[in-house]
Amino acid sequence: MGARIVFVGDDFTGASDSLATYARAGLRARMVVGDAESRGLDVLGLPTDLRSLPPARARTEIAALWPRIAAEDPQVLHLKVCSTFDSAPHVGSIGAAAQELIARFAPDVVAVIGGQPSLGRHCAFGTLFARGPDGTTHRIDRHPVMSRHPVTPMQEADLRLHLAAQGLNGLSLVALPDLGDPEAVAQTLRAGPALIDATRPEDLARIAEALRLAGGRQLLIGASSVAEILGAGAEDARPEPPCPAPASRNLLLFAGSRSSTTAAQVAAARAYAPLALPPEALRQGALIEPAAELLRGGTPTLVHLLPEADYGLSPDALADRCADFVAAVLARTEVGYLGLAGGDTSSRICVRLGFGTLAYERALGPGVCICAASHADPRRDRMRVMLKGGQMGATDLFDRFADTRQD
Repeated sequence: MGARIVFVGDDFTGASDSLATYARAGLRARMVVGDAESRGLDVLGLPTDLRSLPPARARTEIAALWPRIAAEDPQVLHLKVCSTFDSAPHVGSIGAAAQELIARFAPDVVAVIGGQPSLGRHCAFGTLFARGPDGTTHRIDRHPVMSRHPVTPMQEADLRLHLAAQGLNGLSLVALPDLGDPEAVAQTLRAGPALIDATRPEDLARIAEALRLAGGRQLLIGASSVAEILGAGAEDARPEPPCPAPASRNLLLFAGSRSSTTAAQVAAARAYAPLALPPEALRQGALIEPAAELLRGGTPTLVHLLPEADYGLSPDALADRCADFVAAVLARTEVGYLGLAGGDTSSRICVRLGFGTLAYERALGPGVCICAASHADPRRDRMRVMLKGGQMGATDLFDRFADTRQD
């Protein structure tokens, strides 16, 4: 019998947050890359780079994953998306991915969980709100960052309209007042796909009860709030033995995100030698050897894209170019600690480096965790990998990651 829950992450950073949430609930969980072994798990995570793909390629990616999902025969399939739902019909389409999974999984219940209160994401009467960098909560289409996202700016706050534009039509609304009657919610869920409001932690408990009453095979679409719902009834935590330290203490942090949050973290980092990576240097590989030289000398190194620069590449191609850069640096020197900021780039980098599995080790704040990686190459086995989305983490996050090498 396979894992009861399978989650498909639309990027590695978001998938790692769900991994952390499941693991902290006491479920035996792993993210698996490629063909690595996954027996004995309660939760199998399959991270992807769906967020950076056009719909046709996203469907192809899901088709390639499907034999593995089908072999697990899960009761619940979780399509893990960004808590801000930033996506578009032409790239990172949640609707396209959901349609493909519905066609293959044939679920009895399809539910979109609209909010993640633990991250300051709230869905009320179908409208999504998110806390901004200033601590103020904004409607998502007026959010100072997400309304200006460089790839998928959020221009519609009504999630039913937003997802319908991507082909996920016919969502009924389970609004906040409805959550007080879980049996009625369960009947709604059995009748067809629905969007469910969530603004407070108590809402998640009511959603969990409604899903339990609805039963059947379930496709749940949402952020790590889905993992919070599914993990709420898990057994007591079963801590696993700690993974031995990596072979090298060298630290490389690559910031592929160009969000204002990540830019502030780059500016605040004091433990690193910073290397800005302008378009020409990325194209020519001009900073590969300088970065490797710093690392060979034991200097923590922070390489980052420039927020306002035009790299002249699609999100897909830019992610590939960043992955090539990191792989080239690691081919020249050993690194035991790798920090990755940005969902699209982190996904490509983890695949490019050939990790087998990623196991949750610790959190560095909401939406940010460190994983212990397995790898066939002893030089990369046990590497600690910090994964964070562009909007996640405190300003001093990068230095706090550097401090973990002392633990």
